[in-house]
Amino acid sequence: MPRVVPDQRSKFENEEFFRKLSRECEIKYTGFRDRPHEERQARFQNACRDGRSEVAFVATGTNLSLQFFPANLHGDQRQVPTREYVDFERETGKVHLKAPMILNGVCVIWRGWIDLQRLDGMGYLEYDDERAQHEDALAQAAFEEARRRTRDFEERDRSHREDLEDPVVSKIWD
Repeated sequence: MPRVVPDQRSKFENEEFFRKLSRECEIKYTGFRDRPHEERQARFQNACRDGRSEVAFVATGTNLSLQFFPANLHGDQRQVPTREYVDFERETGKVHLKAPMILNGVCVIWRGWIDLQRLDGMGYLEYDDERAQHEDALAQAAFEEARRRTRDFEERDRSHREDLEDPVVSKIWD
């Protein structure tokens, strides 16, 4: 089953959901809302260093569970994210984040920053053309493989039926 839709770019550019989230807008850290603010600050920084966090786009209420690793490392061995994905040094008091993902069948990159004191900031989605091309190629290969397997099955089925209809072969079974 393909993980992406056939025309990702068109979906990203034309769907209201993606149009709203592709404009920089206010975001908030949503983890551990029941804990004191100081504990939330510490947990947020630790989660970022571990390569993950939960954020919400305030205007739309869209919640995302982010992973700050290259797309090909999701689910693989755990390691510390690089500065390209989690950057505490770019701006004092803020962390700049990058999280590639497939969202609603479209390859995107979430980018944003969060103030380490207030636990809010700005973020947006951008279309990930490079990964989209890669995922399209994987989807096409999966489609071709399914088509090949269907042809093979139909050929075996046809051959089997012909064998059953052949009087010589039928005698063998009697």
